[in-house]
Amino acid sequence: MDDLTRKKITSRLARIEGQVKGISKMVDADRYCIDILTQTSAVVSALKGVEELLMEHHLHSCVSHAMQQDDPHEKNVKIKEVMDIITRFC
Repeated sequence: MDDLTRKKITSRLARIEGQVKGISKMVDADRYCIDILTQTSAVVSALKGVEELLMEHHLHSCVSHAMQQDDPHEKNVKIKEVMDIITRFC
């Protein structure tokens, strides 16, 4: 993984970690349920952003590399991986 992508992902994960800790404090403080749900929704959205960055990186690096190879098995493996992960997300 290139340094820029790693930095973006690490930064987002650190922010998400802080959000999760904040949610835990909200629960401990017996905050209003809707407020907590709003924050959990923000975390889910932030994680989806991390997933998108990772998928984009994977497509541009691992999948792209496999498609340039002469090995049809490797191409099929990468296509199956991508299809499996898309199915899991949808």
